[in-house]
Amino acid sequence: MGTSTSTSAPASTGRRGFAAITWRWRVVDIVVASVIGVACAAIFLVWNIGYEGPTSVLSPLLPGLQGLLAGPWLIAGVLGALIIRKPGAALYTELLAAVISALVGNQWGPLTIVSGLVQGLGAELVFLVFAYAVWRLPVAILAGAGAGLACGINDRILWYAGADTTFTIVYIAATTISGAVIAGAGAWFVARGLAATGALGRFASGREVTRRV
Repeated sequence: MGTSTSTSAPASTGRRGFAAITWRWRVVDIVVASVIGVACAAIFLVWNIGYEGPTSVLSPLLPGLQGLLAGPWLIAGVLGALIIRKPGAALYTELLAAVISALVGNQWGPLTIVSGLVQGLGAELVFLVFAYAVWRLPVAILAGAGAGLACGINDRILWYAGADTTFTIVYIAATTISGAVIAGAGAWFVARGLAATGALGRFASGREVTRRV
C-alpha cells in the first residue's frame, strides 16, 4: 500500500498540471517576499548610480552593449519566485523593488514602476510555463532571460525610441544575456545559499536543499 501511494502521487500531479498549482499565499510568504523586494530595492538604488561608470566604457565599444548591465535590476523577480514558489511572486518582488526605487528617487522617475511591472511579468511567464513546479537552474536562467528580454523591449520603447536596428538587436540581446546570467543563475545560487543556512526552513525551497545536505 505504501509503495502504491508513492508511485501514484507524481503521476497524479502530472495529469493535473496547472490544477496542482497552490495559489494561496501564507502570511509568511507575503512577509518574506516583501523582505526580498526591499533588499533588492537597496541593490537597485546602489546600481542606479554604480552602472554609470561601466556604461561609459561599454557604450563606445558597441552601441547597445550597455544592456549587459541590466542584470542587477532584474534579480528581484527571479529570486522571489525561487524562494516563495507561488504564482505572482516574481511579479510582486520585482514590482515592489521598483516602486521603492522610484519613491526613494532615481533618474527615471515613475517609469521605473512600469519597468518593474514588465520585468516581473517577463520572469513570471517562464515560471507559469513550467506550472510553478520546476525550480532548477535551467528554469531560473530562462526566467532571468525572460525578464531581460522584457526589459530590453520595454527600454527600447520608453528610452530608445529613435534607435536603429543594430542598436535594438544588440541592446535586447545584451539585456537578455545579462538577465539569464546575473538575474537567473545569480538568483538561483543566492537562493540555494540562503536555504543552506536554514533560513528558509518554512519554504519548500529551503527544505529541498537541506534534505540534500
